Amino acid sequence: MTVRVRMAPSPTGEPHIGNVRTAVFNWLFARKMGGQFILRIEDTDRTRYQPGTVAIIMDGLRWLGLDWDEGPGLEELQHLGMEDAEEYAVGGPFGPYVQSERLTMYKEVAEELIERGQAYRCNCTPERLAQVRERQRAQKQKVMYDRHCRGLPPDAISPDEPHVIRLKVPLEGQTIVPDTIKGDVAFENAGIDDQVLLKSDGFPTYHLAVVVDDHFMEITHIIRGDDWIPSTPKRILIYQAMGWEVPVYCHVPLVNGPDGRKLSKRHGATSITEFRDQGYVPEALFNFLALLGWSPGEGEEQEIFSREELIERFDLFRVNRAPAAFSYDKLDWMDGVYIRSLSEEKLLERLLPFWQKAGLVPDPCPEEMRAKLLRLVPLVQERLKRLEEVVEWTRCLLQEIEPPPAERLVGKKMTPEESLLALRRVRGLLAELEPFEPEAMEAPMRVLAEELGLKAGQLFGIVRWAVTGQEVAPPLFGSLAVLGREQVLTRLDAAEAVLAASI
Repeated sequence: MTVRVRMAPSPTGEPHIGNVRTAVFNWLFARKMGGQFILRIEDTDRTRYQPGTVAIIMDGLRWLGLDWDEGPGLEELQHLGMEDAEEYAVGGPFGPYVQSERLTMYKEVAEELIERGQAYRCNCTPERLAQVRERQRAQKQKVMYDRHCRGLPPDAISPDEPHVIRLKVPLEGQTIVPDTIKGDVAFENAGIDDQVLLKSDGFPTYHLAVVVDDHFMEITHIIRGDDWIPSTPKRILIYQAMGWEVPVYCHVPLVNGPDGRKLSKRHGATSITEFRDQGYVPEALFNFLALLGWSPGEGEEQEIFSREELIERFDLFRVNRAPAAFSYDKLDWMDGVYIRSLSEEKLLERLLPFWQKAGLVPDPCPEEMRAKLLRLVPLVQERLKRLEEVVEWTRCLLQEIEPPPAERLVGKKMTPEESLLALRRVRGLLAELEPFEPEAMEAPMRVLAEELGLKAGQLFGIVRWAVTGQEVAPPLFGSLAVLGREQVLTRLDAAEAVLAASI
């Protein structure tokens, strides 16, 4: 059997990172088994449809490295109004891969279910249905359709009048949901609603559409969050009513925040776009999500895996049953590991968009500026947990700064006069130093500190404030070299003037 799995996002907003984790599991399973990973767009919820979301979804998946083997073709994407459709068009033998292009298929299946005696037409008005629900609530009964139209003769409701088509759920017995992770889960049929399959506007409900799509696209394994378990019997009943083989269900645990509650905005970022904009690198996020609710083995301590290692070692049936906890601290740590593993040239390419977005670097970046930035990279590489942090770390080296207030220029356990003398001596040293490079600076600066009767940290702290306007900045001597002699002397002069005026 060729494994075929799918990710089927609805373009009603960006997928939650928990859903993206499930997509990672699907992708890894497909790659491990030599199968296919299919992208299907489920756009039948027209009231919540958001134009432009499909592009965001596809762009996010590509950024994370989740390529799909089959998916919407060029005409389908153009029909959705997607720009640059050629870049994302894949197509495949089981299309269309956009639900709104498959309406005829859903209607045909719904009509066949009526012919099989497994479904019926219902013309109950919204007002009547509301009255039924109100009465059931008042009597503390389960709120569900009262099957008013179920017993009507087949020709009592004309196909030409407004109506919906409902599934004729068995009134007795149980429907079993076989699940590879949770085991068999039983549901009493008496508590399952005669769900709507086809709405009066001709659009299918989610339950009908997803079953029809999964069947005709020959999906073999359905890997999704375990919050879908309660509605799964509705789908199994459709499979059984049509005499179709039921795919293998694998319900994975949900993703909670660090506090054990459902992951939400209050915990931090929740979409791929947010993680990307905050400067997480895709390799780290992919690695982190792959280990969220799954581990490669008992006692395994390794946490950093290449994509190839994850594919080789992934085992869907070792997924934990308990909810996974999303730790931003761990993700930050992992992201820092990946950032430090990059070459300086590759890290520069990752950092450029963040500098440019902050207005610190022009777009395109001139070669002379690139050379300066490349010297900056090793100064911050060990300190970054996220790419976005480079902006605050280096802003003082890429734009003009105001001289700091006088009190910041007074060293620890030093008087203003002593600090002013120290600044002047530093200026004199740096004005003559050759070459103006980090390796040539540290030794004479330490000698100067001894001559002034200061600890090196006292002197370096004054200079750091004078030149960067910050208490914490990239390594001092590397920063001085990147700024260049002329700019360093200019900033020292401005700081001296501020300090002198305060005495």
